[in-house]
Amino acid sequence: MSASDGKTIEILLVEDNPADVELTRAALREGKVNNNLSVILQGNDVMPYLCGQLPDTTRPDLILLDLNLPGKDGREVLSEMRADPELADIPVVILTTSDADADIMGAYQLNASAYITKPVDFDQFIAAIQEIDSFRVKIVHQPAKT
Repeated sequence: MSASDGKTIEILLVEDNPADVELTRAALREGKVNNNLSVILQGNDVMPYLCGQLPDTTRPDLILLDLNLPGKDGREVLSEMRADPELADIPVVILTTSDADADIMGAYQLNASAYITKPVDFDQFIAAIQEIDSFRVKIVHQPAKT
């Protein structure tokens, strides 16, 4: 969602590489995506965060999830999320360096919303991050949790 839309997107980035975290922050700024970005560095912390068991948790509108994480990998995290009725509707974009067909197919079999291979070029990475706008309709129309 662009800054002109007015709504701030709550994004949870699950990424263990500090350089990729900073690259994602820069791409979100450059892409003018109006967001609050929370970062989790390992897979083991995702479910406790999403279930409100960690301090300062906010239900994300969108999750950017790396596949290769310490602790639980992204596949395990996505599988657990999709099995939980309270979390299953959160859009999850796989954002990873892997372009292996098995990883792509596996992510979609686990109901990933999208799969983006991290480009090495910053301009391409910005373009990939701007694709978050394609989730605008889904994010805006999510039902309120009671």
